[in-house]
Amino acid sequence: MARKIVVTGGKGGVGKTTVCANLGIALAHKSKRVLLMDLDIGLNNLDVTMHVEDKVVFDLVDVIENRCRPSQAFIQDSAEPTLYVMPSCHLAKRQINADQIKRVVSRLEDNFDYIFIDCPAGIDSGFRRAVACADEAILVVTPHLSSVRDADKAIAELIGNTPVSVVINRVRGDLVASGEMLSPFEVFSLLGQTALGVLPENDYVNCNVRGSSVAAFDLLASNLETGKCELYDCVTPYKGVFGRLRRKLKRNA
Repeated sequence: MARKIVVTGGKGGVGKTTVCANLGIALAHKSKRVLLMDLDIGLNNLDVTMHVEDKVVFDLVDVIENRCRPSQAFIQDSAEPTLYVMPSCHLAKRQINADQIKRVVSRLEDNFDYIFIDCPAGIDSGFRRAVACADEAILVVTPHLSSVRDADKAIAELIGNTPVSVVINRVRGDLVASGEMLSPFEVFSLLGQTALGVLPENDYVNCNVRGSSVAAFDLLASNLETGKCELYDCVTPYKGVFGRLRRKLKRNA
């Protein structure tokens, strides 16, 4: 039976869709059966992030309204045959509620090892609808006070019902080493939840899901599988004499 995990972030722009996609790819690379479901109805972009937008025929709303079978809405990844995307739609004519989505998920959970639910930004009805369909939550946060504050609000909505693990995204090791950015330890301490992973700032991976942060996502996937907490080290390369030189070069780049 699948682990049903909602990927949320409180505010928008923290990279939750990118994390959802890359984590799915990393697990599928380990031969796990993975489904990525987009529950951001109206502002959906998981299909764009996964570069399958031209392959969409049916979507989640079509499944809910019985216009197709769930399998007809799947889009298989071209590189990872055990990875599938179920896209959402730009506009639903009728209100979609959590019970309708939960019925879809329950029909699919025996066919996958992981079902990741890409959650809308914010903590309104779309957030609650997505959370209701999952047994676990991955909270994506960036090392900025505004993001931490909004993540804390999301945690308040999740506490008591859903175990929460935190992924810190877009960590710049050079800024952490120079004291200009919150360190991962500080963010984890402020939020007080289980640490799951740290991901480096990488402009390439933010626009291409098969970017150059493969090692960080592989470690994240391993932590999710095993329950361990081995965090990717973004900071050490920028410490010491050579680290200071790297920081200067990065600033001048």
